[in-house]
Amino acid sequence: MKLQTQIPLNKETRNPINYNSKLLLLGSCFSENIGNKLVYFKFKASQNPFGILFHPKAIETFITNTVNEKVFLEKDIIFQNECWHCFDAHSSISSTNKNELLNNLNTVISSTNKKLKEATHIIITLGTSWIYRFVEADTIVANCHKVPQKKFLKELMSIDQVSESLEAIVVLLKSINTAINVVFTVSPVRHLKDGFIENTQSKAHLIAGIHQILNEKNVSYFPSYEIMMDELRDYRFYAEDMIHPNTTAIKYIWEKFVFAWFSEETAATMKEVDTIQRGILHRPFNEKSHEHQYFLEKLEIRKNQVEQQFPFINF
Repeated sequence: MKLQTQIPLNKETRNPINYNSKLLLLGSCFSENIGNKLVYFKFKASQNPFGILFHPKAIETFITNTVNEKVFLEKDIIFQNECWHCFDAHSSISSTNKNELLNNLNTVISSTNKKLKEATHIIITLGTSWIYRFVEADTIVANCHKVPQKKFLKELMSIDQVSESLEAIVVLLKSINTAINVVFTVSPVRHLKDGFIENTQSKAHLIAGIHQILNEKNVSYFPSYEIMMDELRDYRFYAEDMIHPNTTAIKYIWEKFVFAWFSEETAATMKEVDTIQRGILHRPFNEKSHEHQYFLEKLEIRKNQVEQQFPFINF
C-alpha cells in the first residue's frame, strides 16, 4: 500500500552542484534553511547579503543595485524607532549608527557584485507576491521596518508582473555572468498574515510566473513548495507555529534537493564531511581515555584528507 504521493524529480546532469561550485542564495527565510545546510557541508556558499527578501521585486532591486554597483547615500536610508534602516534591505542589516549602515550596505553591494561574477549557481527562493509600495516615494520596499502601515499601499503582483520581474533578474545576472545557473523555488512557509486565501493566491502567482520563464537557458525550478504540500501534507511536519516547516521537513526537502542537484561523487564527499562534523561535536565521557584519543587521531586523519582534496574547506 502506498501512503504518500511523490513529486517526480529530474536529476540535473548538465550543471550539477559540486564542491567546486560557487553558490549564492537569495530570498525568503527558507533559502537560509538550505543555505545553512550548504554551510554545514562546507560548500562555497553565501546567503542573503541584504538579509531575507520575500518578494520578486525586492530581489530584482537588490540584483539591479548590485550589478550597477549602486552607492548608497544618506537619502537612501531612514531613521525609525531609534535605528537607521534601508527600505531595500532586511532589518537585520539596520544599525543605530548611520555611517555604519551606509558602510555595510556599500560593502555588501561591492562584495556581492564580485560573487555574482564568479557564481556557478544562484538559488532564489520566493516567499510571496504581496508587495508594499511606499506612497511618499512611489517605490516598492523590501521591508517596511515598522513604519506606520498608512504610509504604504499593499498590492498583489500579477502573474505577468512576477514573470517580468524574474525575467529582469535573469537578464541582469547573465549580463555579468553568462554561465550562471539560476534555480528558482517557492518557499513552503505560509504567509498567513496575508490571509489563507490570499496566501494561496500569492503562491499560485509565484509558481505560474516562474513557469513562464523556464524556457530560458540555465534556468530551473525546484519544487520545494510542492514537496511540502503533497509529500509532507501533515501538520507533524510543521513547527509549533503551524506555518514554518520543522527540522524534519527541512531535512526531507534538503535530501530531495541533494538528489536532484548533486552528483553521486559530491554526495559521497558530503557523507564524509557529515561524519567529520558529527565527530567534532561528539562529547566523550572521558576526554583523556585511550579510546577517545584514538578517535581524535582518526578524526584528524579524515579532516586532513578532505582538506587536502578541497583546500578551501576548513573544519
